Amino acid sequence: MATPLRALVIEDSENDCMLLLSILQRGGYTVEHKRVDTAASLTSTLNDPWDIIISDFSMPGFRGTDALAIVRERGLDVPFIFLSGTIGEEMAVSAMKAGAQDYVIKGNVARLLPAIERELRESQARHEKKQVEHRLRQLEKFEALGKLAGGVAHDFNNVIGAIMGWAEIGADRVAEGSQEGKLFRKIGDQARRAAGLTRQLLAYARRQILEPKNINLNQMVKETTALLEKVIGEQIEVKMALAEDLRITRADPAQLEQVLMNLCFNARDAMPTGGQLLIETRNLDLDEKYCSRHADARPGRWVQLSVSDTGTGMDAATMERIYEPFFTTKEVGKGTGLGLATVFGIVKQHSGFIELYSEVGTGTAFHVYLPVSEGQADASRAVDDAPARGGDELVLVAEDHDGMRDMAEQILGALGYRLVLAHDGEDAVRKFLERPDEISLLLMDVVMPKMAGTEAYEKIRAIRPGIPVIFTSGYSEQGAYLSSALRAGATVLQKPYGARSLARKVRELLDGVAAAKPSHEVVS
Repeated sequence: MATPLRALVIEDSENDCMLLLSILQRGGYTVEHKRVDTAASLTSTLNDPWDIIISDFSMPGFRGTDALAIVRERGLDVPFIFLSGTIGEEMAVSAMKAGAQDYVIKGNVARLLPAIERELRESQARHEKKQVEHRLRQLEKFEALGKLAGGVAHDFNNVIGAIMGWAEIGADRVAEGSQEGKLFRKIGDQARRAAGLTRQLLAYARRQILEPKNINLNQMVKETTALLEKVIGEQIEVKMALAEDLRITRADPAQLEQVLMNLCFNARDAMPTGGQLLIETRNLDLDEKYCSRHADARPGRWVQLSVSDTGTGMDAATMERIYEPFFTTKEVGKGTGLGLATVFGIVKQHSGFIELYSEVGTGTAFHVYLPVSEGQADASRAVDDAPARGGDELVLVAEDHDGMRDMAEQILGALGYRLVLAHDGEDAVRKFLERPDEISLLLMDVVMPKMAGTEAYEKIRAIRPGIPVIFTSGYSEQGAYLSSALRAGATVLQKPYGARSLARKVRELLDGVAAAKPSHEVVS
């Protein structure tokens, strides 16, 4: 089978060019070529993609070394071979120093083809090495940005959580429909918007605590698309092509819904005058050969979720930065630059990868790959909108942030619970030891000074196995511990949370313990 070859020939003789092409064809190449013999014609062709450049050394009015200089000044790393009948040893050495890969005397066919094959191999190796180095630089940059984003989100979550909680408490304490109630609700709405931004930062940073389930992407796509069609605009036609035998993947449903919504909103914004949005799912088995050509891919069984549009498309410079947080091509005030950064982080945290294809003026396609899981899809959980009930149990609250601790005290105290308050992990263990048999529930922040909440919990449950715990987390390096605890049945309440969320979690867990007596220990 012939090998395709795109060759730029710098040669003043048409006959010599045709002879060269004949040699290449006999050597097993299908050649797409262009012949140039002036600086101007060479310059005009360098925007085209070439696999190799073969140049005469001496031409009337145009030297091969001048051609080489033009190519290298453009920063092109295309293999450059001199083919000449006049080049001497001294000139050949100078040409190699100037950046040529090789020189071959005209008529020496035996050396020409091996030289071309060698340079094509080495060019491919250089290209692959650059791709790997570029990918490593990108990952290092994303990791640094992720750590920064995660740290900022942790601090923000405590502040935002306190605002959300106090706004809910305030709204509940004033008359229904009062002006004060409207103001509290507006404060709560803005706090929730801010909470959404911190969630996106944490998703990008891969610091979210996932609550994975076995899911069928088709069901999630259908449910999400039904909501999207109401807000995506009538001028955009939404189509679905979903695989009937789609495999199961294990993922956090809320996080994957965020991925799909962000990709669809990005597609919508790329089609301001309308177009077509296509959502697809399929099963894929990737082999070593495919993965060798795709940096992030790994061999195995995958489920693919694709979102394609017929919009404006992206150039190479935009695609280079598309997953950076706060990078946006939209005008000021029209986007946060977190949508695709969030997608990137969520997919990476699910051990998946993304491939992007885009062409200016044609459209864009995002392909999300998620690993396959065994088993059946889990049933979706119904949302409980009933008012939270209180109780009189004794609850140990360990929280180092004053605002969050005061809010929890106000919320739970108003519901009748008796409380023991601790400012850090060591304080929590000490206060538990004072009343080890009376405390019914632990509400533990994960990140605290002196001793982390997870460490304090391990010390407490060594004294009293099976004591129920709710971990609260705004950002944690102990994600592996919390994920393990979740799988074993522990409860994690992610910050920022509101008053109702906290009250429901506490009552739900206490009721569950009462119904399951004797209580079972949570193993993490």
